[in-house]
Amino acid sequence: MLGYIVRRVLQVIPVFFGATLLIYFMVFAMPGDAILALFGDRTPNPALLAQIREEYHLDDPFIVQYFFYITGVFQGDFGVSFSGQPVSEVLARTFPVTIRLAALAIAIELVLAIVIGTISGLRKGRIFDNASLVIALVFVAVPVFVLAFLAQYFLAIQLGWFRPTVGVQNGWMDLWLPAIVLGLSLYATSMRLTRASVIDTLNQDWVRTAYSKGLSRRRVIPVHVLRNSLIPVVTNTATNFGVLLVGATVTEGIFNVPGVGNVLFEAVRRQEGPTVVSFVTVFVIVYVLVNLVIDLLYGLLDPRIRYAQ
Repeated sequence: MLGYIVRRVLQVIPVFFGATLLIYFMVFAMPGDAILALFGDRTPNPALLAQIREEYHLDDPFIVQYFFYITGVFQGDFGVSFSGQPVSEVLARTFPVTIRLAALAIAIELVLAIVIGTISGLRKGRIFDNASLVIALVFVAVPVFVLAFLAQYFLAIQLGWFRPTVGVQNGWMDLWLPAIVLGLSLYATSMRLTRASVIDTLNQDWVRTAYSKGLSRRRVIPVHVLRNSLIPVVTNTATNFGVLLVGATVTEGIFNVPGVGNVLFEAVRRQEGPTVVSFVTVFVIVYVLVNLVIDLLYGLLDPRIRYAQ
């Protein structure tokens, strides 16, 4: 197990350098001059322009800029945004909000998907199963921004159960509405995975053997069927968690959540290279660590899985 963990951690190194180098290249290869764009319609002083370019190493070759950036990262310095604010402070302010939002959304998705997917799989072809599949199809078909506006109108404005927007007050309770929207948008895929996996597991010989040995349904379903049916769901959840960390921009915008999605969108729009690359760097590290934890969970869910020595 220890050797497996060490190998997976070592795999982070090429992923880290490859991802940061690629994103750094893409950001700085974008057309236009980000420094000139900061001044809008005004004509900046050439001396000031030269000073800013020198400060951000923008006159150096690309590989030299990347070297300065990556050296700073290893020293804990993620650079400074074009507005003069350290990127580490922006990360410290926005990342916890997005992590809380992603954790709530994943919890909602998992609970709904496992409960409804398991019941649906056990009652294949019955009314509950058919109704669950139709509802899941609706959630797949409805875009997340439509779901967000519907939730905002009915649950927040009409019923008053939640605040319509989040804003500066972004505690756990304030994030429930956007988390419900994100959780429901992800629920359909996980529910269908759970249902299909439960149906497949029920047809396995070792499940029939468990029943033939006299084990009760209450023992066979949670211990033998559900446990072995969760592997594809856990894999999908890990992917969803990574997607939520970087892809909840639309939902964060609609609910005015001060998370990384909003900041990253503005940074891309303003071509703020240091901010974009630093955010992506943190995303890569978090994403790899989450997948490492998920890989380790496989061994707990299915004892037949053994890590190569």
